[in-house]
Amino acid sequence: MHRIGVLIFPGFELLDVFGPMEMFGLLPDKYELCMVAETPGPVASNQRLSAYAEHGLHDDDTYDILFVPGGAGTRKEIGNRPLLRWIAEVSAQAEYTLSVCTGSALLARAGLLDGRKAATNKSAFSWVEEQGPKVKWQRQARWVEDGPFITSSGVTAGMDMALGAIALMHGQDTARDVARWCEYTWQEDKTNDPFARMYGLV
Repeated sequence: MHRIGVLIFPGFELLDVFGPMEMFGLLPDKYELCMVAETPGPVASNQRLSAYAEHGLHDDDTYDILFVPGGAGTRKEIGNRPLLRWIAEVSAQAEYTLSVCTGSALLARAGLLDGRKAATNKSAFSWVEEQGPKVKWQRQARWVEDGPFITSSGVTAGMDMALGAIALMHGQDTARDVARWCEYTWQEDKTNDPFARMYGLV
């Protein structure tokens, strides 16, 4: 059983969180999903729908997987030192740390991605790149695996990454079963990134 700590903050992107959690949640014997916020309670997304965090940063919890979404709220949270410190501490104890979209900017600002390859949302590529000048940002990648860090491009790429993480931990057949149960066409090739060209990155 892998316990996933799903970080949410004001202005998080809905699909960044709930697309991947749909994938992990379809394997309840393998994953336990836990919503975490700076303070427990409802947290408004970028789309103004709220999600409820049962856990806070000051709870004495540990997670096998840390999951960090993106969204417009990352622009504010990159300056949130207590949050960045929590991300660094939890990541150090986790088996894997995953991010979607501009969530990788938070990982970069926490000092976790220096010298590593990472992906992010192509429309926000320049801004995220500034948050981690020592990171080997991949201009064309649907998602990137580098040691315990798995980072993905924008929004829907998080679902492809989640299935990739499931394949890494439990095998390709299990990931394909989850995609079939969701009636989702999984982009299994993590280098297939049409948005890199759309945004002039390649």
